[in-house]
Amino acid sequence: CLGKTCSEVCAPQLQASCKLNEDLNLLLQNQKTKEQIESLLQNGKHKELRDRLCCRLTFGTAGLRSAMGAGFCYINDLTVIQSTQGIYKYLERCFSDFKQRGFVVGYDTRGQVTSNCSSKKLAKLTAAVLLAKDVPVYFFSTYVPTPFVPYAVQQLKAVAGVMITASHNRKEDNGYKVYWENGAQITSPHDKEIIKCIEECVEPWNGSWNENLVDTSPIRQDPLKKICDCYMEDLKKICYHRELNVQTNLKFVHTSFHGVGHDYVQLAFKAFGFQPPIPVPEQKDPDPDFSTVKCPNPEEGESVLELSLRLAEKENAKVVVATDPDADRLAVAEHQENGCWKVFTGNELAALFGWWMFSCWKENCSEDADVKNVYMLATTVSSKILRAIALKEGFHFEETLPGFKWIGSRVKDLLDNGKVVLFAFEESIGFMCGTSVLDKDGVSAAVVIAEMATYLEGKNLTLAQKLIEIYETYGYHISKTSYFLCYDPPTIKRIFEKLRNFDAPQSYPKCCGIYNILHVRDITTGYDSSQPNKKSVLPVSKSSQMITFTFQNGCVATLRTSGTEPKIKYYAEMCALPEQRSVAGLHANIARCLLG
Repeated sequence: CLGKTCSEVCAPQLQASCKLNEDLNLLLQNQKTKEQIESLLQNGKHKELRDRLCCRLTFGTAGLRSAMGAGFCYINDLTVIQSTQGIYKYLERCFSDFKQRGFVVGYDTRGQVTSNCSSKKLAKLTAAVLLAKDVPVYFFSTYVPTPFVPYAVQQLKAVAGVMITASHNRKEDNGYKVYWENGAQITSPHDKEIIKCIEECVEPWNGSWNENLVDTSPIRQDPLKKICDCYMEDLKKICYHRELNVQTNLKFVHTSFHGVGHDYVQLAFKAFGFQPPIPVPEQKDPDPDFSTVKCPNPEEGESVLELSLRLAEKENAKVVVATDPDADRLAVAEHQENGCWKVFTGNELAALFGWWMFSCWKENCSEDADVKNVYMLATTVSSKILRAIALKEGFHFEETLPGFKWIGSRVKDLLDNGKVVLFAFEESIGFMCGTSVLDKDGVSAAVVIAEMATYLEGKNLTLAQKLIEIYETYGYHISKTSYFLCYDPPTIKRIFEKLRNFDAPQSYPKCCGIYNILHVRDITTGYDSSQPNKKSVLPVSKSSQMITFTFQNGCVATLRTSGTEPKIKYYAEMCALPEQRSVAGLHANIARCLLG
């Protein structure tokens, strides 16, 4: 049966290179995934078998991420064991003290009955591989927010860590996010070297299947209490108005989107002196089916925040904070005087956070503090509002490639060189307030926005009103972001290749509708027409598609593929000077650019 599968669905050269028959025997140790393979075989679904069995997972902007199920490009027992064995082999090569310093493993609450796959089980298998090789493992005894893993890696001085999560993806997905010793997600060349190591040791070692090792091994430790206590204590470093927080009558509603966030957001509010936020009862507890939302992504806006907004109206709460299922992202909504709710975009929240973190630093820094030593960062597809604030206030602003792995690594470099980093963000509601965690963190962002709202209430201002003040001071930044779903990688590739060969080979579009295109930057190929040498200043990223167009009217638009979902995303922004107050005109210009 297995021989037939191999011969019918894969090319002979691939059989030889990846030892597919042996891999299949290993894959079928899980009864549920075995049944999936057998069903596909019996029903003659050879193309799907080929898709599942003839390629392996690769690292994207957030580690390994895919659907749970049978196959070598899916998340399952075997692919997690193989990935961890590859990581072990690579870390053993990189760190002579690997077996003294240890490894951190965390997980969220995802699960799938049809593949007998859950985040906790996959985390146990991750730990088993390492424990069987005498590597100490810091294994959290319960689910934790994703930010706890990079925080623990730094606090415990571990060599690396893994978080089993698919964040805000659909319920069918799971993932394997890897953090280096610096507390940031891995970047090149580590990801490529780990993939090589995975391919060199695909057969599970003795003990790798023994998920019970985490319950019996003397070198497994539970870091939960220590890390949670230290995290909450560190959080107080970015609490600037505790006395206001204690006294406020402002009410907040929090939804954890059926994920891990409830307990930890409650503790964060307590650390800042707040009364606990009001939880959405239907979404407070973990539920791998995400049964009350069409998708578990708070970035989708009011349509997925309905339960939160209705509860807030009932409780007379002015602000709703929503953490995604692994609590590393944050959405915010505020009740307006006209009775409507404003759901802030990631770029709008970044304007508020940027203003707040700089203002608080300015009010509390020492007399000899140098503003030129201060930095904020954003990914290149995010709003340039921080750049505008930096230009006026005198601090530094830097851009990175999309993905917090690039931000985290750059922040660590800056800190190691004595710089002060106040804030960083990506437009997809990912925020880093302070530097205790070198990754996006919805827990800290939730309580910081609560303190900001409390402070502004004392000034008779809402978040929305303050946002307008910020834009009037630093210039309006009007952005439009959205996406198209595309489940066929060859189609995506054809779209981008057409843009690179538009009127002729190696020729990009010269206009879009009535607007001329001044410059083109292609991160995939490393081309940038605005540079004297025509080479991109940002690093080349051949594994993903991303092209940016700068228009004659000042609009900047980027088209890129998502690193975590089957999406083609687009981002467009108009940046105005402070004296340009025609918001309607900016909206019209950006719409005309997008419509062509």
